Amino acid sequence: MRQTFGNENVTPDERQQRISKVFASVAGRYDLMNDLMSFGIHRLWKRTLVNSLTLTENAIVVDLAGGTGDVAHAIQCKTGNRPLVIDASWQMMVAGQKKHQDTLHWVTGQGENLPLADDSIDLVTLSFGLRNMTDIDTCLDETLRCLKPGGQLVCLEFSTPVFWLKPFYDLYSRLVIPKLGAFVAKEPAAYQYLIESIGRFPGQQELCKIFEQTGFTKVTYKNLSFGISAIHTGTKPTTGRS
Repeated sequence: MRQTFGNENVTPDERQQRISKVFASVAGRYDLMNDLMSFGIHRLWKRTLVNSLTLTENAIVVDLAGGTGDVAHAIQCKTGNRPLVIDASWQMMVAGQKKHQDTLHWVTGQGENLPLADDSIDLVTLSFGLRNMTDIDTCLDETLRCLKPGGQLVCLEFSTPVFWLKPFYDLYSRLVIPKLGAFVAKEPAAYQYLIESIGRFPGQQELCKIFEQTGFTKVTYKNLSFGISAIHTGTKPTTGRS
C-alpha cells in the first residue's frame, strides 16, 4: 500500500503528502462524517475497544493516529489514565483539543517514526489509522520497538465483511459515502480515497500474519458488525522478539 493512493500508483512521499491533505481538508467535520457514514456504529466499535482494555493506574498509553482524540478521551474517562495522542495531522488534533478542552496530551508525529523511547509504553491503541500509514510494516516495527515487554497493541480497523454482507457493503461504500463526503464535508475526493483504502487493506487473517511477522505474539482478532471492522491485538514478547 505504500506506493498507492486510492487506485493510483504514487511514490511513498507523495502518498504521505496526499493523505495529509485529506485529513487537513476534513478535520473540522471528520467526526460528523464518521457518524453519518457508519450511522453512529463507529462509536460502538470504539467503546468495545476501550471496554476490552485492562490497565493499571500508572500505565503509559499512546493513542496512535488518534485524530480528534475520541478513543483517548474514552480511555481517560474509563480508566483515569491520560493517554498521549500522536497523529500526523495537527489540524485533526486542533479540532480534538477544542472538543475535549485540552485534557489530553498531544504530539504531532508519524507512525513510521515515533517520537518515543524504546520499551517505554504499556499500551498502544490504533483506531482506523493503520491503513493510512505510508508503510504499515515500518509503523508496526516502530510500535513494537516502543512497547515495553509484555505491552500490547490494540488495533481497530476496517476489515472484510462476511460473504453475504460484502456485496451490500461494497455497494454502499461505492455509491453513498462519496456523495455524503461531497454534501457534508465538501470533499468527495477525500472520502473516495478513504473507501478505496479500505478495499486495499488486508483482511483479518492476513493482518494477523503481518502482526506475527513483525514480532508480536498472542495475536488475536475479534470481528465487529459481521467483519466490517475488527479489533486485532498483539503482545510484545517478554524475552526478545520472536
